[in-house]
Amino acid sequence: MAAKLKKGDKVIVLSGKDKGKTGEISSVDPKAGKAVVEGLNMAVRHTRATQQSQGGRLPKALPIALSNLAIVDANGKATRVGFKVEGDKKVRYAKTTGDVIDA
Repeated sequence: MAAKLKKGDKVIVLSGKDKGKTGEISSVDPKAGKAVVEGLNMAVRHTRATQQSQGGRLPKALPIALSNLAIVDANGKATRVGFKVEGDKKVRYAKTTGDVIDA
C-alpha cells in the first residue's frame, strides 16, 4: 500500500495528550503503523553516564500511531490524503483543497 504520510510531512495530532499540536515527521515505521513527530509525545529517558556521554534525564520523542495524525494542507487545517495520476506519475493530494502534496 502506498504511504499516505512520509518523512518530512507537516502533520497535526488528532487525539491524545498532544491533540491539536503540529510538527514535522522525522521517521515512519509502516510495519508498526507509527511515526515519530519532532517535539511531540515527549518522554524523559534516564541514561547512565559513560565516557562518551554525560547521561542524565534526556527528553525523547516517542512514536505516535499514524491513525492519530493528519497532514496539514495549505490553509493550516487537517486533511485526508488521496492519490491521483498526473501524466505518468502517481501523486498524493490534499482532499480538502485538491492541491498536490508531492511536487
